[in-house]
Amino acid sequence: MADAPLPQCALCPYDWSERYCRTGKGKAPKDCPSIKMRGLIEPAVAKTTSAACGVFAKEASLQEATCYGGREEGYGAVKPLKPRIVEIVEFARRMGYTRLGLVFCIGLRKEAAVVHEILAVNGFEVASVSCKVGGVSKEALGITPAEQVDPGAAHETMCNPVLQAMVVNEAHTDFNVLLGLCVGHDSLFFKHAEAMGTVLAVKDRLLGHNPIAAINQYDSYYRYLKKPLP
Repeated sequence: MADAPLPQCALCPYDWSERYCRTGKGKAPKDCPSIKMRGLIEPAVAKTTSAACGVFAKEASLQEATCYGGREEGYGAVKPLKPRIVEIVEFARRMGYTRLGLVFCIGLRKEAAVVHEILAVNGFEVASVSCKVGGVSKEALGITPAEQVDPGAAHETMCNPVLQAMVVNEAHTDFNVLLGLCVGHDSLFFKHAEAMGTVLAVKDRLLGHNPIAAINQYDSYYRYLKKPLP
């Protein structure tokens, strides 16, 4: 038996205004998960509205709406109102959180100090933890000197997202904010953190932590991405 077609919403051929997923009716390709996997919809809604997630999900949607002005004039007239840091502060207040974890990359230590201050000024207790916490050598990962960022360093500290998670767990944070963790390190943090979390910014060393810039320039400076990477 052949595998069912994979969902490929990013390649949907229909205009957003015509798509089934927008209004519960309309057009849908054969691989549309709203149609092909409709048996998952009810269980997903049940989990989303459960005691464990219901308030969180509702407040997230309410927060989303507050980020736009002009809503009374219809979707075509909406305009953005808030940067993400403001949205995070407001959402944490909505949820009644008092203690936040700030989990950051040491490369963004200056930005982390600003974020810590913003959160504290807004009345939150902040437990901030850098990626190098623990001071453990990369040797523990089986990394050789030649594979280090600085091959000449006698000791290069590994990023330790699992320890970051354990530290904020010990601090009993209500909500965690990630700032600039590397690809994979962010994954390990989320896997081991007990509290819910969100991302303020991600790591992109080349693009000033704005990875979408490469996507926006797909037809110009980053057209080489149209071919498989070596």
